[in-house]
Amino acid sequence: MLDLLVIATHPDDAEISVGGILLKAKAEGLKTGVLDLTSGEPTPHGTEAKRKKETSAATEVLQLDWRDNLGLPNRNLMANLDARREIANCIRRTRPQLILAPWEEDVHPDHVQASRLCDDARFYAKLSRTDMEAEPYWTPRLFYYLSIHLRIHPKPSVVVDISDQLDEKMNAIRCYHSQLMEGKTETFPTVLDDIRDRARYWGWSIHSSYAEPLISREEVPIAKIKTLLES
Repeated sequence: MLDLLVIATHPDDAEISVGGILLKAKAEGLKTGVLDLTSGEPTPHGTEAKRKKETSAATEVLQLDWRDNLGLPNRNLMANLDARREIANCIRRTRPQLILAPWEEDVHPDHVQASRLCDDARFYAKLSRTDMEAEPYWTPRLFYYLSIHLRIHPKPSVVVDISDQLDEKMNAIRCYHSQLMEGKTETFPTVLDDIRDRARYWGWSIHSSYAEPLISREEVPIAKIKTLLES
């Protein structure tokens, strides 16, 4: 049973996009998990073995309670029924209170398909009278994170302060050496500079040091007025 489940297209997407949120949730005593849909390979400097080792190291930094990889086809991910069922089965087994899924607007076809799959699987997981695993389950809330290659600025619904988690987020990201450092320029700005600076931008937007944005298609409920006064 998870409080927070991040569904990521490739290993390293969760760390780059919402690593701070995962660490913040863990610090608050919540149970966290990541479901990677593909191995992320092949890549120019990576291998299946390297990526697994890097993912294991990053998982330890994030202190995740659960992580799995469905092994769906990288570069050829499709929002089909078989993939939907596999994700729905994971949702039914882990029963998260909150899912974080990739935002749909991107040039990377895998990210676009993954976003559609998350929506479909969330709905599919609640169906009764099926041969899927475990009991039907509807995840109460789903937010989207920005794992995108386009230079666009979708307006977030909420922005989460990760100032206290930024250093550990970057440590988790550095675990993916084959993806973010091998063969990359060391001239400013590096890939790591860009990731940190985006977190700084979102922190600036809410008068904090560092932050990560989330998008909701539905209105975000506030139970207590004093929540609006918290910073």
